[in-house]
Amino acid sequence: MPQKPRKVPMRMCVGCREMKPKRELLRAVRTPEGEVVLDETGKKAGRGAYVCFNAACLRRALKQRQLDRALETRLSEETVQALTDTMEQLLSREDTP
Repeated sequence: MPQKPRKVPMRMCVGCREMKPKRELLRAVRTPEGEVVLDETGKKAGRGAYVCFNAACLRRALKQRQLDRALETRLSEETVQALTDTMEQLLSREDTP
């Protein structure tokens, strides 16, 4: 009997509001301690929201406070800067072979 094709989990980017496969997105997490970080693995404990691997989507989500709403917290300027820096590091790592 042929196997059914596996269902691909889809998530919405909080920046551009597009549905994409979960593996193509980066998860932002509010940990139980209240810290907000970008999670490459997608497995950290806490409330999560998804953003494209794209600095423009992260900027838009931060500017429109979509990330604040999705994580049910208020992001400080230090946290916003840390998230932006982390995204830039991830993108530069992706660019280099």
